[in-house]
Amino acid sequence: MRWILAFLLTLVAFPAAAQTAATAPSSANPRVAFETAAGRFVVEVYADKAPISARNFLRYVDAKRLDGIVFYRTVKVADRFGFVQFGVQNAPAKMYPPVKHEPTSATGIKHLDGTLSMPRLAPGSARGEFTIMLGDQPSFDADPTKPGDNLGYAAFARVVEGMDVVLKVFDAPVSPSKTLQGSFKGEIPEAPVKVLTVRRVAP
Repeated sequence: MRWILAFLLTLVAFPAAAQTAATAPSSANPRVAFETAAGRFVVEVYADKAPISARNFLRYVDAKRLDGIVFYRTVKVADRFGFVQFGVQNAPAKMYPPVKHEPTSATGIKHLDGTLSMPRLAPGSARGEFTIMLGDQPSFDADPTKPGDNLGYAAFARVVEGMDVVLKVFDAPVSPSKTLQGSFKGEIPEAPVKVLTVRRVAP
C-alpha cells in the first residue's frame, strides 16, 4: 500500500515540476536601445559569449555615460562597407579602467555586418570607445596564424533592430579636412549624429 501511495504522489508532483521548468524565465542576453538624432536602433549584448566586454559596455550604459555623445568617426572603405565609431572620447571623468581583451577566437563572435566591438591599441587597453561594423569584416577577427599582435578587436554585441539608422549615420557626409586631435583626417563627420539616450530594454 505504501508503494502505491508513493507512486501516486510522484504522478501528482511530476506535472507540477514540469510546469515550473517550462515557465521559468530564460537567461536572455540584454538588449540596449540607442535613441539618436537619426532614429532608434537596438543591439543584443552577448553577455553569454563575451562576459568581460559585455559587462564593460553595460557599465557605461547603466551609468548613462553614453547619453549625449556623438558618432565622431566614419571609416568608409566602400558603399555600405566600413564602420562608425562612438564613445566617451577618452574623457577622464567618463572613463572606466581598461578591461581584459576577449579575442574572437575565444568568444566565437565574428565581425559581421552590424557587430559592435571595442577598438584598442595594445590588447587589454580598450575602455569606452566602440565601433559598429557595416559589412562583414573578418580583418578585425583574431587570427592566430598571423605573426605579432593578431588578437583583433573584441566583438561583444550586434544590431538586431534599426540597421537602417546605423546606415544613415554611416552615409552622413564627412569633412575632407577636419581631424580629431590631429588624427582621422577624412573620417570626421561634418555634422556628427548625436546619441540622445542609451538604455536597456526588455528582450
